[in-house]
Amino acid sequence: MERYKARLVAKGFTQTEGLDYHETFAPVAKLTTVRCLLALAAVRNWLLFQMDVNNAFLHGDLHEEVYMTPPPGVCRQGEKIVYRLHKSLYGLKQAPRNWFSKFSKAIKTAGFSQSHSDHSLFVQEKRSTLTMVLIYVDDIIITGNNDKAIQDLKLFLQQQFHIKDLGKLKYFLGLEVARSKAGIVISQRKYTLEILDDVGFLGAKPVDFPMEQNLKLTNDQGEILNDASHYRRLVGRLIYLTITRPDIMYSVNILSQFMHAPRKPHWDAALRVVRYLKNNPGLGLLFSSSSSLQLRAYCDANWANCPMTRRSTSGYCVFLGDSLISWKTRKQKTVSRSSAEAEYRSMAATTCELTWLRCLFKDLQVCLKPITLFCDNQAALHIAANPVYHERTKHIEIDCHVVREKIQAGQIVTQFVPSHLQLADIFTKALGGDNFKKLTSKLNILNIHAPT
Repeated sequence: MERYKARLVAKGFTQTEGLDYHETFAPVAKLTTVRCLLALAAVRNWLLFQMDVNNAFLHGDLHEEVYMTPPPGVCRQGEKIVYRLHKSLYGLKQAPRNWFSKFSKAIKTAGFSQSHSDHSLFVQEKRSTLTMVLIYVDDIIITGNNDKAIQDLKLFLQQQFHIKDLGKLKYFLGLEVARSKAGIVISQRKYTLEILDDVGFLGAKPVDFPMEQNLKLTNDQGEILNDASHYRRLVGRLIYLTITRPDIMYSVNILSQFMHAPRKPHWDAALRVVRYLKNNPGLGLLFSSSSSLQLRAYCDANWANCPMTRRSTSGYCVFLGDSLISWKTRKQKTVSRSSAEAEYRSMAATTCELTWLRCLFKDLQVCLKPITLFCDNQAALHIAANPVYHERTKHIEIDCHVVREKIQAGQIVTQFVPSHLQLADIFTKALGGDNFKKLTSKLNILNIHAPT
């Protein structure tokens, strides 16, 4: 223990909406935005710095009339006194929002503009100088192409708030950041080892892939767990681990569907994922410094693979050059009548992500060419290219046809890819050992802790 710390915290759970608080929402940086910023910094060889705000919520301005009882020991016995707060305090429901509002106003006075794609991203462009700031509550990432502009920004922030300069970016939100001439690698090795230690699997026998190939988990098979908290805690930690481990995304997506009433087969499947992590706890994503600044995406669907609802599973992954920046696995909301329909819905979900990424990179001052979207279903590609309504497509929701609009606008170019080269396959189904290793290697995942 370095030092003792005491903090006065308000009991926010006693606040009444509309009386002493109104809006509480405060934006935080999307983790996809963090990956995009790191990938861009790796390509352009920008330095990355990190700063931490001391007692961030105390900087916020309080606009509502809020009273609180004093902490024990302050008042004499029998006295009934309340304090009126003039500044924001930890524990208040509106404290995060007030702090972000205070920070955004301050940095805008320094000439920064707020991104419309991610409100926690601020960009300043002066002639040939480009500076970017990304904030996640009280953690700040700063990068740009001019060292003097970055130093001036640091000085400005230190004058406005009590901020600690942590130097070059090495550890952010549990992500370990390592840099070399090859690029930037983010991993969660320490967090993975904590999961293994928590489960008691530090000495377990590892496996080569996270889920058995033909495993079908249901709600009614197996014995119900007496204590579901261990399962929920483990799956919750695995969900956070998917920030840098896309190889376990599909398995975690399946496991998270049984959080309400986990059973013995679900627990065994979760432990298999942990045994897979034991094989390579230091795996992480590489953002290559030699990558191009061009987006390409792969989308896929596993038709009617849910044994309970017969819904399909959509999956996609998006690359910036060779760097994987975005991926997702999700069960579709409705039942698809054909594999073509399931694939088309997956294309629509991927198109929405690509539309947002295009806007984000525009704010990052990156000019993108038309994005190539790879799909392994010819019928879905024909539906996207031809506005013909027939028995196969007339029941599909109108919003799915956003794919056609983006193709006609020239923002997206669709292209067929053979199934054995479909990289999104790993996000829609449990694969065998050989296929899993092959696709994992193409996702630009590596272990910097492995012996050379």
